[in-house]
Amino acid sequence: MKHLILYALIGMAGAASAASAAPPVAPSATFAQPFIPAFSAKRLSEDVRILASDTYEGRAPATGGENRSVDYLIAQMGHAGLQPGGSVHNGKRGWTQAVPLLRSENVGTPQATVRLAGTQQTLTQGQEIVMRATLNGSGTVAIDSAPIVFVGYGVNAPERQWDDFKGVDLHGKIAVVLINDPDFETGSGDFGGREMTYYGRWTYKFEEAARRGAKGMLIVHETAPASYGWDSVRNTDTLPRFDIVRADPAAAHPLLEGWIHRDTAVALFQRAGLDFEALKRTAQTRAFQPIELGDARFSTQYAVNLATITSQNVVGRIKGRLYPDESMVYVAHWDHLGPSVPDAQGDHIFNGALDNASGTAGLIELARQFSHGPSPERSVVFLVVTAEERGLLGSEYYGANPLYPLAKTAGVINLDILDPHGPARNFTSAGNAKLELLDDLKATARRWNVRFTPDPRLAAGRFFRSDHFSFAKRGVPALWFESGNDWYDGGTAAGDAEAADYNTNRYHQRNDEWQASWSFTGMARDLRILHQFGRELANSRRWPNWNMDSEFRAIRDKTASTRN
Repeated sequence: MKHLILYALIGMAGAASAASAAPPVAPSATFAQPFIPAFSAKRLSEDVRILASDTYEGRAPATGGENRSVDYLIAQMGHAGLQPGGSVHNGKRGWTQAVPLLRSENVGTPQATVRLAGTQQTLTQGQEIVMRATLNGSGTVAIDSAPIVFVGYGVNAPERQWDDFKGVDLHGKIAVVLINDPDFETGSGDFGGREMTYYGRWTYKFEEAARRGAKGMLIVHETAPASYGWDSVRNTDTLPRFDIVRADPAAAHPLLEGWIHRDTAVALFQRAGLDFEALKRTAQTRAFQPIELGDARFSTQYAVNLATITSQNVVGRIKGRLYPDESMVYVAHWDHLGPSVPDAQGDHIFNGALDNASGTAGLIELARQFSHGPSPERSVVFLVVTAEERGLLGSEYYGANPLYPLAKTAGVINLDILDPHGPARNFTSAGNAKLELLDDLKATARRWNVRFTPDPRLAAGRFFRSDHFSFAKRGVPALWFESGNDWYDGGTAAGDAEAADYNTNRYHQRNDEWQASWSFTGMARDLRILHQFGRELANSRRWPNWNMDSEFRAIRDKTASTRN
């Protein structure tokens, strides 16, 4: 779901350091702490190695890889001494929470055609176009000669006096839109500059297409505003898709959801007598008007296999000794992309070592250390969710059906892609989250001489791309912890080079695999900070909140009376 690397950030602010001074392994002497466990780099490596092995088949939901993953997680949580924290059956709490999902898979390899100005062009799946398996409940995608309409960024934002649709009727038509916000190119404007709003996310754009009755929507892929390359789209969005089971799926999804390659879009606009770049500039203003692409007509027809399946969130818990109905939550996603067609080397499994066997291993290690320490005053929940790569669905289902009250959840820490190398002098978090929880984490990290570096890629909209968002949008203070890039061994030059390599060569690709050379010492140090932070919150009477100017503050404040 993230569609970009997260464990070290390219271009992150902060001076590079070539020094290789030995990193601190304990908090500064000014901070007295009677219980600081040692986290095992060896165990972390072994957990990642096992979960990312071919035996686990890339951990896709509703596969044998899921069964093995869930069994492994339950076994490790049990060995760690956790209590089952899942749903209650016959009066007894189990280890899992069932997550019913609609599964959709294209039959064969679909293709589309565009007829324009007397000629017909075939659009090949994975090359010029990516047509996702439909989630609107239909078993067939049948579109015959649908007009194509360019609707700019596809944004309707009344609070910003912004409407890209201007009353255009999209029924029976294919809408073509740009990715990200109108501010992306210029860095200033009505959408907060380069920091992506939810209007910039592809999820919003498809939702808006459904609301307006469009037959389908194609998003023009451009690497910079999307923040990920075409290969990520091709590898991810041609796989089976999932959604939570909905009473009216067509209200949330148009029949066709897909992407069109930028070069293909530019050529299509040109054949229609339109200048793509000029229209894009106009779309960055309120003056933009929707425009049909001449006499272009889009057609495709292919079958879709639909099934309702049940996946599983895995939940362990340490019951609070004084306030058991209050919780501190650690969350990670166990799933990845699963198997696909073999590449040139015969590799057919997306192993997902960093994404997200690393975060899952970190959560298991936190569970081990919490269960062997003093019992916390509040409960601590270890939530490993399914279907993050399919749209944050496991955490979304938990948020809609919480096992423990969200109003009495003090905070959520999301572990998604942790750095398996040596320690860094810094850490970061996705987006520009405005919440006291992050301020508290900064203070804890400073005790370990670890500084916070703000997210320099606010245009990527990363805050909306992982499981903490399912909690945040419901008002729960939640953040995404990310390892830093200023390595003790090599400084930011080394950290950024590794990030660039992962972005280009391994993210959502078959070779995101466990490496014997990884030391895991940085992850072990980071987990000690997160353990310390979580333990202090669990042993406090504090209720961190969003800042007053956060869009999530009002949601949280509505439940204030339920908290002591």
